[in-house]
Amino acid sequence: MLKFVSLGSGSSGNCYYLEAGGEAILIDAGLGIRTLKKTMALVGLSLDRLRGILVTHDHADHIKSVGPLALDHHIPVFATDDVFRGMCKSYCVPANLSSAHVVKICEGQTFAVAGMEVTPFPVPHDASACMGYAIRGGDVRFCLITDAGAVTEEMCRRVEEAQYLVLEANHDVEMLDRGPYPPHLKTRIRGGHGHLSNAQAADLLATHATPALKHVWLCHLSEENNHPELARKSVEMHLRQMGIVAGKDFGLEVLKRRTPSAPYLLE
Repeated sequence: MLKFVSLGSGSSGNCYYLEAGGEAILIDAGLGIRTLKKTMALVGLSLDRLRGILVTHDHADHIKSVGPLALDHHIPVFATDDVFRGMCKSYCVPANLSSAHVVKICEGQTFAVAGMEVTPFPVPHDASACMGYAIRGGDVRFCLITDAGAVTEEMCRRVEEAQYLVLEANHDVEMLDRGPYPPHLKTRIRGGHGHLSNAQAADLLATHATPALKHVWLCHLSEENNHPELARKSVEMHLRQMGIVAGKDFGLEVLKRRTPSAPYLLE
């Protein structure tokens, strides 16, 4: 059994908690350290159980509290060489964060932490590098894919393997096109190294979800170019066109930007 909690999901800060047998990891730590501690306390979680931080990539909304967690709380950081080098150039990472605080990982190579087996895999995004994570705790298969500009064969395979999936649905294409962002930012978001739209997330699920999939959480919604109900309905409608009924074939929920989710027990 795994326990999953979303502590924040969106450009305000991304952070996901996963626990197995009393030991836990964070996937990303994009909340400020005081906000992170307060949010964890709200849902009855403790830093004492953390055995590592898995970093997807080096953008600020994913690494804001990596420094304090590593330096002040002695929690190891798991990152690829490229992601670590990118973090070291970020304004929000302390200069004294060094390789001594980091466990170097490689895409495609499985490692163990907190009683879980973790396999990082590449995701296309305009960062130094970006990783998705396929995680196994006992017989439970969990996967997180965020900040992906396009769908890859590797991502498809990981969705096919998952029982529980956190998947980016960043924007609605029409809202982005009609919205206030400047042209260069719109081009970046909808480009091959930007973010997945509601339609792209829906198509990935419709074509690669298997009967093993039990629950999907849509993550990293844009505040300006999406809406939780719109994202959920867009994905539901696309799935239904493919003969898949969300809520029956698998659960479907949208993670909130600034509010922690309830704890989910995955089994």
